[in-house]
Formats: sequence, C-alpha cells, structure tokens
Amino acid sequence: MARLVIVSNRVPVPRPRERPQAGGLAVALKEALATREALWFGWSGQTASHTGGSPEIVTVGQTTYATIDLSSEDYRLYYTGFANGMLWPLLHYRMGLAEFRREEWEGYRRVNRAFAHSLTPLLRDDDVIWIHDFHHFPLAAALRAAGAKQRIGFFLHVPFPPLPLFRALPQGNILLRELASCDLIGAQTPSDASNLRDALRGAGFDVPVHPFPIGIEAEEFAREAEKAVRGQDARRLADSLSGRALILGVDRLDYSKGLPQRLRGFAALLRRFPEHRGRVTLLQVAPVSRGDVVQYRALRRELDELAGRINGEHGDIDWVPVRWMTRAVPRATLAGFHRIARVGLVTPMRDGMNLVAKEFVAAQDPADPGALVLSCFAGAADELKGAILVNPHDPDEIAEGLNAALVMPASERRARWTGDIAVLRRNSAAAWAEGFLAALAQIGQDAPRAGGA
Repeated sequence: MARLVIVSNRVPVPRPRERPQAGGLAVALKEALATREALWFGWSGQTASHTGGSPEIVTVGQTTYATIDLSSEDYRLYYTGFANGMLWPLLHYRMGLAEFRREEWEGYRRVNRAFAHSLTPLLRDDDVIWIHDFHHFPLAAALRAAGAKQRIGFFLHVPFPPLPLFRALPQGNILLRELASCDLIGAQTPSDASNLRDALRGAGFDVPVHPFPIGIEAEEFAREAEKAVRGQDARRLADSLSGRALILGVDRLDYSKGLPQRLRGFAALLRRFPEHRGRVTLLQVAPVSRGDVVQYRALRRELDELAGRINGEHGDIDWVPVRWMTRAVPRATLAGFHRIARVGLVTPMRDGMNLVAKEFVAAQDPADPGALVLSCFAGAADELKGAILVNPHDPDEIAEGLNAALVMPASERRARWTGDIAVLRRNSAAAWAEGFLAALAQIGQDAPRAGGA
C-alpha cells in the first residue's frame, strides 16, 4: 500500500504528557492513519524568523508528522490576511466581509511555495498526496513545479460559492489554474462540487470534482457519550438544570455559524411560546477562534450583549435562560452534554458539513433521543432527514423549530433518530476517507493533467 501524505494548514502533532488533540480532520482521518504508513505535513502553529526550512519530524507508530514554522509577516499575510480575511468570507457567501490586498495574495502564494519546497524532499515516488482545504489552493501547482509526479487529491472542507460570486475574487482564475494541477477534487455536497466544477470549467479546466460528504465514527462517539454522561462535568450540568430541558449549541466563535441569529431565535421562543419560560436553558459553547481578526472581536461583543439582554429580559432569580461559554470544552465532555440535551441547535449561515450536528445525533440515548434543529444551509442537512430544518435568517422560524423539538413526542423523536443514525453509521469517517482515496487510486498516475504551475 502506497504511503499517504496528508497536507493541512495545522498538524495535530502528538506531544508527550499532553491529551491528544481532537481536531475535526484528525478525528476524520483516524481510521485511515491506523491502517497505513502516513506522512502528515503542515504548519507547526509557531512563528519564527523565517518561513519554511527543514521540517521538524516526529514519528508515532506508522505516522510521521513534519512541520515548518511561519515568519510573523507570513502568518499575517497568508493566514490572518488572505486565508481568513479574503477566502473564508468569500467561500461562506459573505463577500461583504472580504478584503483583498495584493500583498496578502502574494504572501499566500509564497507560503504555499515554501510548503512545496519543504515537502518535496520528503516525498517518495509512489506516495499518494492528499491536500486539505482552502489554505492550500495553490499547493498542487507548486508541487508540480518542484517536480512532483505523484497522484494529488484535494478536499475542500468548506462551501464553494456559485461562479458569479467566486468571480468577485481578484486573481481567482489563477487559483483555479493552480488547483487544476490536482488529479481529483472533493467537496462536501453535490452543490459545492457543482459550483467548483463550474468555476474550473469556466476557467478552461476539466478536473474530476465529486462530492464526498465527511462523516464521523458514530458508534465510537456514542460510547464516549455513554461514558461521559456519567462523568463529573455532565452530572454537574444535569444537576444544575433542575429538571429543565437543555438546548445545546457547540461551535467555534465564527460569523459563519449563525450565533447571533441563534440567540435571537431563542429569545423569540421565549416571547412567542411563554410556556417554555423557566423550563428550558440554552447552553452555548463557543470557543474563541481567530481572536486577532477584527470581525471576530466585534462578533464576541455582539454575542456578549445579546446573551446579557436575553438574560436581563427573561431571567429570574433561579433561572438564567442563556449560559454562554467562550472557553474550549474537551470533545469527550461535550459528548456527555450532547446526550443530556433535549435539543441540539445548529444554525450556520453556511457550512461545508457541520460535524457537531452528526455528533449530536450519535450521542443520543436510543430509548429517549433528543431532537436536532438544523440550518438548511449546513451540508449535514442533505443527510440528516430527521432534523427539523430552519432558515437561520428568520428568528421566528428558529423559535418555531425549537418549540416543535421541545414538544415532540418520544415516538417521533425515536423515529427521526433511527433514520439519521443509520445514515451516520453507513457514511462514517472511515468510509469518507476510503471512498476518496479509492477514487484517487483509480486515476492513473500518468494520466494527462488539466492544470499546471
């Protein structure tokens, strides 16, 4: 079996005496890494005097982790600037928040060339390279320019917008030309794959682009939840609710996640359905991310004010309607919280997949499962047909979805959950990785490539 070379922006390097990191990609690739030799390459998360150079190497089992540092200037230009200041809002249909600066565009491409320069000496002739996400649109072309002949796959974890919106990106055709150096491109949903295929063809490139919806290991997460619900944190949470129903939200603090809309929807629930006052609590866990980006600081202020306003208007001496946490909570602990919750509330304005929605379903007690209220703009909405779908732009629709979930009889909750858990077991993380890599393996190593450096 050929060695798998994974490239991502950040690398979850195991550290002695530290709890293993549980980022979404690390969890999704767990099974693939367990069955084959692998090299995982990317940014260390550290800044130094210069970008690139010889990678730091750590080998654990069959997986070798290779990381390079970024200079402070390249971190600002590549990561904070172009990747998160331009691409992230554009890909999430928020062009009004996107800011293009030529120096950031040039820094973004320069960092990808540095990645290619540091990775190329580590490659073997028969490696299979799998590049992940929008941070590395130009990387395949940079690898080809450095002489790489290996099969290269690319997977986009976030949405891809329709062609007229993508055309708002200056130099967008250059990115498409560089992306076309890949042999296979994967997206989360059929619509994202179609949008990306249209963009590539519009630029003159015919590269295979297919949907490969990412999954989770549902049985493993269910076992974690069953264990965690008996743990100290879950018991403390359950005791503190005093019999009230728990509505749970778990997200990074990001404007794509629809958090202000979620709070406004919860406030509308309390106004329009007063029978739930004093009987339901919303716990929103939203760890701060990208705190050095101005839009994220503004979002946190907005959410602090919204939570305070709701608690001030609706709270009582023995009831705080909104519990608002911006610190990280371990994934295993969250599994127990999911199992306690009567309602999972997931309201992104646009999301590639959203694994939290899938984790909520997987964590439920089969005898008495909770109900999922899910944005119709999450990729997971294509698969989770038992969810109550809402448009997060309408607070009243969120309120109506929450009310429906809270009053839903147990028989209906079980029926909805049974259909969704079957989908999750079938479309697992392992199946996602195996499906993509099998499709990439079918593409001949010497087949003509549409793109180039």
